[in-house]
Amino acid sequence: MPKEIAVRVPVGELDPRERIKGFGEVCVGYSEEEAVKEAVRCLGCKKPSCVGGCPVGVDIPGFISLIKERDYLGALKKIKEKNTLPGICGRVCPQESQCEKFCVMNKLGADPIAVGKLERYVADWVINNNVEHVSGKTPTGRKVAVVGSGPAGLTCASELAKKGHGVTLFEALHKPGGVLTYGIPEFRLPNRVVEKEISYIREMGVEIELNFVVGKLRNVDELLNEFDAVFLGTGAGLPYFLNIPGENLNGVYSANEFLTRNNLMKAYMFPEYDTPLNVGGKVAVVGAGNVAVDSARTALRLGAREVHIVYRRSRDEMPAREEEVKHAEEEGIIFDFLVNPVEIHGGDGGNVSAMTCVRMKLGEPDRTGRRRPVPLKGSEFKRDYDTVIIAVGQGPNPLIASSTSCLDVNERGNIMVDDRGETSRRGVFAAGDIVTGAATVISAMGAGKKAAEAICEFMIKKQKIGD
Repeated sequence: MPKEIAVRVPVGELDPRERIKGFGEVCVGYSEEEAVKEAVRCLGCKKPSCVGGCPVGVDIPGFISLIKERDYLGALKKIKEKNTLPGICGRVCPQESQCEKFCVMNKLGADPIAVGKLERYVADWVINNNVEHVSGKTPTGRKVAVVGSGPAGLTCASELAKKGHGVTLFEALHKPGGVLTYGIPEFRLPNRVVEKEISYIREMGVEIELNFVVGKLRNVDELLNEFDAVFLGTGAGLPYFLNIPGENLNGVYSANEFLTRNNLMKAYMFPEYDTPLNVGGKVAVVGAGNVAVDSARTALRLGAREVHIVYRRSRDEMPAREEEVKHAEEEGIIFDFLVNPVEIHGGDGGNVSAMTCVRMKLGEPDRTGRRRPVPLKGSEFKRDYDTVIIAVGQGPNPLIASSTSCLDVNERGNIMVDDRGETSRRGVFAAGDIVTGAATVISAMGAGKKAAEAICEFMIKKQKIGD
C-alpha cells in the first residue's frame, strides 16, 4: 500500500509551551487541502463497518466522498441526516474506540481514516462561511417537553423538531448545553462551537427555557398536563467523593464544581468575570477519566506550577482518551499511577496543605474487567498540595426522581428505562447519563435519538386511540 494511503494526514496542534498559557483550542484542525488529502484515503467500502461503530449511524463514507468533491455543504447535510452536533462530536467523541476502530484500514495494516477530524472540518467550514439554512417542517400539532439541554436532550429535541413536533427544552442553568458548556474546557471544545450548533437547533423551531428547574418551578407531572410526552436528559451532575478525612477542607473541589466555575462562570477570564479560582502552586487531581484530565490541564492554565493526576490503577486502565492523555503529558502533567489517597490534611485557616496516599498493586480483575487495585501495607507517603480536585465520577441529581410520581430508579438513582428509553411512567422517556451514569457525549446522543423515535411512535399511537 502506498505510504500516502497508509499514513493518515497529521493534524496541527498548538505548541505545548504556548498553549498552557491560555485556553486557546489545542487542535487547530485540518486545512482544506489536508482535509481533502485525508478524505482521498477513504476506500468508500460498500459495506462500511465504520458506520456500525457510530452510535448515531452517520453515513461516514457518504460525507467523506463529498469532501473529496469539495462539496462541504453537501457533506454537512449528509452528516446532519443523523447527527445535529458535528462540530461538537468531531472534537470530543472517542472515535478511536468507535467508528475509527472498525475502519477497514486497520485490517490492511494502515492508519484508520481520521473520521472525527474530517467531521470537524466540515462543521467548521460551514460555520465560518455562514452558508447553512434550516428548512421548515409542517407542524404536527404535537408537543414534547425535553428536560436538560446536554447532548441527549439536544439530540432528542432536534430529532423531534425534524418531524415537525413542537419542542420546548427546559434548562436549569443560565446557558444551554449541559456538560458541553459547563464540563468541557475551551481548549478542547470552544463555547462558540456549542453556541453555534445550539442556535441551529433553535432555528429548527426548538424553544429553550433557561433558568428553569424542573422539579422546583414545575414538576414532570405538571408538564404532562401540557405536553404529549416528556423526555428526561438531565445527565449526571451529582459528584462522587472518596469519603476520606479532610474532604471538607478549603481547597478541595469536586471536578464538577471546578470545571463549572471555570467554564460556565468564566473563572479563566478573571478579573473580567468576578469568579476567581485560586489553585495555588501544587494541585492533585484524583481520578483518570477525561474529566480528571480536563481538570488537571485547566489547573495548569490557571497558574499551578505542578499538577499531579493521582490514579489507583496503571496507565493501561486509564479511561481517558489517549489523545487527551498525550496532550496532558506534553504539557507537563505528572501522572502518579498505582497511588490512592487516604487522607487530606489542613493547615492554617482550614485550607488544604497536604495529602497522604498509599501505593497500590493490581490484583484480580473486578466486575468491569479491570484488575482490582490492592493497597501495599506500609507504603503510605505524604505530599504537600494547595488544591485537591476529586474526579472519581458522578451520578444523577435526585430532584427529578423525587418529584415525579411512579418513576422507577435503580439503587444508584439512575432512571430505569426499557430498550427504547421509556420509563415506568407512561409518556415519560429518558436517556443519557441520567440512565447510564456518566458516559460519552456520543453515547448519550445515540440514546437520545432512539428515545425520540420511541416518543414519535408513542404520540402517534396515543392520537389513534384518542387518549
